[in-house]
Amino acid sequence: MKRVVIDRFGGPEVLNVVEVDDPRPGPGEVRVRVLASGVSFTDTQLRAGTYLGGPKPPFTPGYELVGIVDEIGPGCSRVRVGDRIGALTVWGANAERVCVPEVYAVEVPEDVDPAEVVSLVFPYMTAYQLLHRTAKAKPGESVLVHGAAGRVGTAVLELGALAGLRLYGTASGRDCAAVERLGAVAIDYHNDDFLARVHGLTGDGVDIALDGIGGPLSLRSFRALRPGGRLVVFGRYGTTAQGRKNWPGVIAWYAATGGVALWGVLSPRRKVLSYRIQQLRIHHQDWFQADFLALLEMLHRGEIHPVVAERLALSEVRRAHELLGSTAAKGKIVLVP
Repeated sequence: MKRVVIDRFGGPEVLNVVEVDDPRPGPGEVRVRVLASGVSFTDTQLRAGTYLGGPKPPFTPGYELVGIVDEIGPGCSRVRVGDRIGALTVWGANAERVCVPEVYAVEVPEDVDPAEVVSLVFPYMTAYQLLHRTAKAKPGESVLVHGAAGRVGTAVLELGALAGLRLYGTASGRDCAAVERLGAVAIDYHNDDFLARVHGLTGDGVDIALDGIGGPLSLRSFRALRPGGRLVVFGRYGTTAQGRKNWPGVIAWYAATGGVALWGVLSPRRKVLSYRIQQLRIHHQDWFQADFLALLEMLHRGEIHPVVAERLALSEVRRAHELLGSTAAKGKIVLVP
């Protein structure tokens, strides 16, 4: 079979496709013939070596997949050969066949596009759990979304509108119209001071700020909160530059994240929370199953609209990573073996 391999940290040039023997599932594992696997910004952090708790080379990237079970390992009882499942792998999904723990497999109906479901497993799941599991958003509350035109950002806006939230989103000037179409008030981060704009629009700040960029931005996002507000930090955007590890950004991220966490501890009326999808999945697998089913229902009702920007072969994985930094790649980039 074919799989993508990163043999050293670096840019897209470190991605290679190799042929290896098919894997065999171990105890508690099922083997999946992959129909679609995702390429995300998190994969660039894995590739650059800046992802917290990430593997060391050589390894296969790929945060999520949808496929058909074709072999069952010892001790499995819930999943059967022929079942279509989705799984959050964190790494390892960019291959023709992948072994995943049965406990992490979620059932996928056959009447939905596997590439669209890949968006539900990671970007939309992240957005849903940010709003409803971590921030515990209530109808009528106000939410500031950084990077609102990105893949997770647009998912937050769609889900936030369904939940009856008042939405504000930062984006570049060229993306502000798209943010407005999703029902949010757009803030051009190039030309506007988002902190001044938020306070001007709301008076006393927002109930929730979702920060997928992190670093020094988190400190200013905390100041955008009204009394009783919650800041959720879930990203490390500045730790890479031109696809490679950015050491000044890494240092700034840790310093600022530590500072805002301390600020949250000392503040009597505002909270700082963190979110990592893989950690929540480990501790609350029942939440992952329930939230995935909720997202599937929204997809069936036409309430959410995952956008698949590109469907590429495994052999085009370098191009997929290059597209991640391009404004032309709006929506999910999917590898289709």
